[in-house]
Amino acid sequence: MEEKKDASRRGFIKTLSTAAAAVAAGTVAMAADKSQSFFYLKRQPFFSANDNINIALIGAGGMGTQDAIVALQVPGVKLVAVCDLYDTRLKDAKARWGADLFTTRSYKEILARKDVDAVIIGTTDHWHQQISIDAMHAGKHVYCEKPMVHSVDEGPAVIKAQKETGKVFMVGSQGVSSLGNEKAKELLASGAIGQLNYAEGFWARRNPIEAWQYPLPADASTQTLDWDTYVSNTKKRPFDEKRFFRWRNYTDYGTGMAGDLFVHLFSSLHFVTGSHGPNKIYASGGLRYWNDGREVPDVLLGTFDYPKVAAHPAFNLSLRCNFVDGTSGTTYLRLVGSEGSMDVTWDDVTLKRNKSFASDDPFYLEQLRKSGNGNAGRKMILPPEQMTYAAEKGYKGGPYDHMVNFFTAIRENKKVVEDAIFGYRAAAPALLCNDSYHQDRAMLWDPEKMQMIKK
Repeated sequence: MEEKKDASRRGFIKTLSTAAAAVAAGTVAMAADKSQSFFYLKRQPFFSANDNINIALIGAGGMGTQDAIVALQVPGVKLVAVCDLYDTRLKDAKARWGADLFTTRSYKEILARKDVDAVIIGTTDHWHQQISIDAMHAGKHVYCEKPMVHSVDEGPAVIKAQKETGKVFMVGSQGVSSLGNEKAKELLASGAIGQLNYAEGFWARRNPIEAWQYPLPADASTQTLDWDTYVSNTKKRPFDEKRFFRWRNYTDYGTGMAGDLFVHLFSSLHFVTGSHGPNKIYASGGLRYWNDGREVPDVLLGTFDYPKVAAHPAFNLSLRCNFVDGTSGTTYLRLVGSEGSMDVTWDDVTLKRNKSFASDDPFYLEQLRKSGNGNAGRKMILPPEQMTYAAEKGYKGGPYDHMVNFFTAIRENKKVVEDAIFGYRAAAPALLCNDSYHQDRAMLWDPEKMQMIKK
């Protein structure tokens, strides 16, 4: 194991030295100085539209509609039907995509159509499991928004349905397919930051829409909205437009900050590291600002222990999210290792390497030579070596790449990057984060067997 790590590290140092030479020769896109370099990430065309694929959208709210818009950018994809429980969304779908579009309140009518090859599920979280299973058994391929399920105990049934039907099933944590994630995976494997020991990520929001205070339509009523179907698989309640249109705030339908936001970072982290997940989860937080009747916190902190496995050493993860102060930063995933760190987004990676290297490090020795200091034994006061890898102009983004991955798998009978097992392993620690918060205790999880550990 140590020999493999050393070889990876030496390979990265060799690459780094080559990059430094490229900077000097003027072959890199941009170089600010000797300690900072900039590289463009490119996406080569990777599919051809050999066959047309007809899709249907189930759940035409904000995220579902955006997923459909991205899907239709992929050549050969056609939207033929839309399902939603709210009539105005169905009218909006016809206005956006054509009067001949089939629309319905019943997702089972969508699944019965022979002209539908695949469905996008953009419903509230509490309907993900049932519609996914029904769709696959109806012979449809499925693209399901994250988190894959509403509670930890729902995951195995979705995995079983994918195995039984053989249909393509993709979870919509779109950053997994991005150039940024791919580059971060490559850099970590090459030894760019040494041995991983810590990771972190966060969100900060304050805008009402970002904090899930979505608009309440004036026409919302039991005549324009199928409330009975909406609550048919959960606790029956009188009609409440807030629970439909601001569903993320309520535990019967949504999964709070962890299910909406943390799950993205778990998905990216697991892709980059090859991890199957943490074995200990603990969360704390509270409702500090948005006292609007919501049942979920607006400040959430999560800590996670990742055990040592073949794919990676033991490391710790901390995640935080607040809807109280929108000035303290934006989404990112940071990986910290023994020799540097990486800040990872869907579109770029910023790598910072420590300047304290062994005396046989060729890159370090070359920097000493250039500086006129031949004493390799003496440390120098130098900034971290910084390199930024950014998507070139015109990059369509992680969501588009994710959709391409999904449709390519359908056309060519291939596997997707985020199938039911991957999606469940990303969702589980997020959902257990909620359980930890509400139960005020640490949750123990077996990421390999994908089941709770009993004390």
